[in-house]
Amino acid sequence: MTEEHNMYDYEKVREEFEWEVPEYYNFVWDEIDERAKDMPDKTALVSIDNSGENAQKHSFKELSDMSKKFANILKDKGLEKGDRAMVLVHRIPEWYIAMLGMMRLGVIPIPTPNLATSEDITYRIGRSEASTIVTDWSNHEKIEKVRDHDDMASLENFILVEAEEDKEGWDDFEELMDEVDSDMEKEDVERTKSDEPLLIYFTSGTTGKPKMVLHTHSYPLGHEVTARFVQDLREDDINWTIADNGWAKAVWGKLFGQWIVGATVVQQNITGRFDPTKALKILQDYGVTTFCVPPTIYKMMINEDVESYDLSSLRHCLSAGEPLNPDVIDKWEDYTGLRIYDYYGQTESVALVANYPTMEVKPGSMGKPTPGHDVEIIDDDCNKVDTGEEGHIALKVKPERPPGLFKEYWKDEEKTESVFDGEWYFTGDRAYKDDDGYFWFVGRDDDVIKASGYRIGPFEVESALQEHPAVQEPAVIGAPHEIRTKIVKAYIILNDDYEPSEELKKELQDHVKQVTAPYKYPREIEFVDELPKTISGKIRRTELRDRAEEKYLEEHDQLPY
Repeated sequence: MTEEHNMYDYEKVREEFEWEVPEYYNFVWDEIDERAKDMPDKTALVSIDNSGENAQKHSFKELSDMSKKFANILKDKGLEKGDRAMVLVHRIPEWYIAMLGMMRLGVIPIPTPNLATSEDITYRIGRSEASTIVTDWSNHEKIEKVRDHDDMASLENFILVEAEEDKEGWDDFEELMDEVDSDMEKEDVERTKSDEPLLIYFTSGTTGKPKMVLHTHSYPLGHEVTARFVQDLREDDINWTIADNGWAKAVWGKLFGQWIVGATVVQQNITGRFDPTKALKILQDYGVTTFCVPPTIYKMMINEDVESYDLSSLRHCLSAGEPLNPDVIDKWEDYTGLRIYDYYGQTESVALVANYPTMEVKPGSMGKPTPGHDVEIIDDDCNKVDTGEEGHIALKVKPERPPGLFKEYWKDEEKTESVFDGEWYFTGDRAYKDDDGYFWFVGRDDDVIKASGYRIGPFEVESALQEHPAVQEPAVIGAPHEIRTKIVKAYIILNDDYEPSEELKKELQDHVKQVTAPYKYPREIEFVDELPKTISGKIRRTELRDRAEEKYLEEHDQLPY
């Protein structure tokens, strides 16, 4: 990969871009340690507490040394390259120390969301056969609850961060760190090849049990594209991406690409409800220059007195994962002078499609493919479809497989084979491309609604609903209907100032008809207090479809009991 790029000529960058993937590569030895040598005192990590008032700062040199210490701890416990270890830790420095220490040694970390339940933990340990778990005080009772479960039998090492008291059967993280030194050289550990396992993420499980997404040691190189091009990061940037450490978004915005570039990463240990005023103050007080959060957070922030904060350091704002409400985009730009740039990728990949700072933004579009990624819209037979025609979002994997793409669904050969066909990887998402080459998201393959001869993507309907001031959060599915077979149905959480009514349903239906094609409007609307979600916050539409099916059968006296 070339060191410099011309962000002002998208096509030129795409044409000239080349991957450089060495046979042996380790993000910690080859990137963190190099930063520790080149810029030892540079602040790599700023960790802010929940109050937003107190912060710890760690340089690249400190992270390098501490990760060597933790690698020595694991080595002393007998862990070797290829062993698995769960990391269930809040947004504190110890998460980074554990992750970097594991990767340095070749141990495979399994980052896990803090919302994981005891059942989630049991399933993940059982599937991965992890030998070690690192967690913090606020999470450890979840493990204690199922410690004797058969699926937890592989666990040998229990390491507790921020222990409030001695706990039988647990090693104290701080005590372990005090007992070892940071002496460790490359020759002391087995080298890692670029195509060997680096980490495992469990998918969100929106349609069944979560799958193990296995990434190799080349994965961080793929995220240099995310950092340099999508986030437009430079060495002097201070980047804040708000994401739980158990989500793939954490390594997208808070680890790999950012530190390859040499930027500073900010994290806040948010506990409880998100406080938009604290976030605005952090942006101001810590001179954050690049900011990436879900649209819901932007929506909460624009309801505050944004103009009373000095956000002059901020230069680039991003969002991903949910529909971007044009009203939110416009208000944020009014307050800050900055647009919000959307981009697309998966747990299985890095950023594949994005809007760029120098590119004209088409509101609602995913943007264009990122450098190093040949992304197309294809049909079931792997043929490229015509402009404007809906199809599968697919990534070309031959003759060269991009380093940021996962290796496989570990222990699930059938599922792995189902997403690769010839020279293509099928993302499972659908979209279309316009005359200018911009991609427009339609929805997941399983979520696209076939109603009255039309194919309707829930994403577009949800985006239209989201523009209405009454709507806090929508979820759209295809529900059974006795005449039409399927109809568009919307489950909606209302904002506090609105009450459910038949009049409001009609108003929302009319609104969708005006914003998008009239045939896409939700013929049925149900107001709800909450939506079923995975632990990573994704809506479980399959559960909503089951709910709609059961309601339909009940109304038609067809329940099987």
